Amino acid sequence: MNAIILLLVGLGAMALGYVFYSKFIAEKIYRLQADYPTPAHTLRDGVDYVPTNRFVLWGHHFTSVAGAAPIVGPAIAVIWGWAPAFLWVTLGTVFFAGVHDFGALWASVRNKGQSMGMLSGSYIGRRGRNLFLVVIFLLLLMVNAAFAVVIANLLVSTPTSVIPVWGAILVALVIGQLIYRWKVGLLWPSIGGVLVLYALILVGNSYPLVLPDSVFGMSAKSTWIVLLFLYAGIASLLPVWVLLQPRDYINGLQLFVGLGILYAAVLIASPTIVAPAFNDAVPDGTPGIVPLLFVTIACGAISGFHGMVASGTTSKQLDKETDARFVGYFGAVGEGMLSLAAIICCTAGFATLVDWQAVYAQFGAGGVTAFVNGGDVLLVEGLGMPEQLGSTLLATMAILFAATTMDTGLRLQRFVVQEAAELAGFKVGTLLGTVVALAVCMALAFGAGGDGAGGMVIWPLFGTTNQLLAALTLAVISVILIRKGRNPVFTLVPLAFLLVMSVYALIVQLGTFLEQRNWLLLAMDLVILVAALWVSFEAFLAMRKGREAGSADDGTLDAGRG
Repeated sequence: MNAIILLLVGLGAMALGYVFYSKFIAEKIYRLQADYPTPAHTLRDGVDYVPTNRFVLWGHHFTSVAGAAPIVGPAIAVIWGWAPAFLWVTLGTVFFAGVHDFGALWASVRNKGQSMGMLSGSYIGRRGRNLFLVVIFLLLLMVNAAFAVVIANLLVSTPTSVIPVWGAILVALVIGQLIYRWKVGLLWPSIGGVLVLYALILVGNSYPLVLPDSVFGMSAKSTWIVLLFLYAGIASLLPVWVLLQPRDYINGLQLFVGLGILYAAVLIASPTIVAPAFNDAVPDGTPGIVPLLFVTIACGAISGFHGMVASGTTSKQLDKETDARFVGYFGAVGEGMLSLAAIICCTAGFATLVDWQAVYAQFGAGGVTAFVNGGDVLLVEGLGMPEQLGSTLLATMAILFAATTMDTGLRLQRFVVQEAAELAGFKVGTLLGTVVALAVCMALAFGAGGDGAGGMVIWPLFGTTNQLLAALTLAVISVILIRKGRNPVFTLVPLAFLLVMSVYALIVQLGTFLEQRNWLLLAMDLVILVAALWVSFEAFLAMRKGREAGSADDGTLDAGRG
């Protein structure tokens, strides 16, 4: 089958979802109001609560949620065939991810910018809130520690990406000053920023930077991991407008341009998908497609991490409530487009089926490497791009996605530390909260692996934990809708599906960890499973009470508005 068909069908479905389905959800279910006073205005502090242009905020949200996972997940999942991965990414984006991300943002805005963990206390109960925070903390720990490894591996394997990746920070600092301090309009900083970023890619392609084999006794990979954590810690402490927000915005533009270049290459090259639609000859040891497909592809179809970003940082910057549709739902569409690109690169970026099978000789193969190599082939064939330049472009894209997720993730983990401390009866400042978050992440990274790769130890639980968190977020949104007397079916259906698949996957993994005698993952699996089931039960009781109360919503009164 020609990859162009896959491209057009996928993009067309997501476009229709945004134009029609998200509009229905915005008007009939969430009922957005342009004049609703958002927390960015009512709690404005110039650090975390900052009213933000919706295009800038979309850039922040999109690049924060679109880390390495929407590339890695599909790149691994195509081992079952391209059709299941394509259907899950496309339908999941339209009916699951968009509603989830949009809903988490709306719910937080209506409740003083509170995170989903704190919201669960208001709408589900204290026990549910405490267990919810445990799941959130574990997921953030996985994301921050593992993404540092993914980025470090790419910086080592593709040294031509080093200059554009770190140069993007300087570009972002300048753009933040231009927009917020000197009040320059968006147009010229946007154009200039994108041009400089692509100029840096050309420079980096000509001047690769390789760290020494040993830096203070650490390998190059370990050194990069330490530097990445230090950067994320500094970014977490700075006001959002100084670095985080402009970095995410300009990266969002550059990454969208990058996707456009990749899609143009597909249209011109018109490659054939060599991978089977449904792979009946999967390698030995490959788990069953159900339920593993739905947790292997988390980001790119639906992801609990998105709910944390939407309610943790994005909701504090939303200028108008009506901007939530564009920022939340279209942010999910952006990530779906990235996953679609990953599927095409990893199925049409090979010369023959034999070449594809050589890469996918075992479960877990593929990943970012298959995306970069397959995409490079498409760029060479479609646009005549020099081979190494294509690899540099795609590696830079992957790193920037992962890095913007990591710096937002550490900021979110700091929020969780502060919220947990508040619940325990004492106050933790921004600096101490950041130090604690960094200490925990680095303890995992270097305590469980001397080379800093310890974060990968608990990575096998990322998919299931992420999807369970998405289900629990949908549970909170459903309770809110029921209390307001609105139809919750549009959140309950994805909630039920995710809960069943995620619990099923956790049970399957329990058997695997027991067989491997991996007691750490076995214990964590049990903790996550018990916490999820407990929160789900509490949510069910809250839904039943809300339905019995039958409270109507006049469209103006909310818990966060007092």
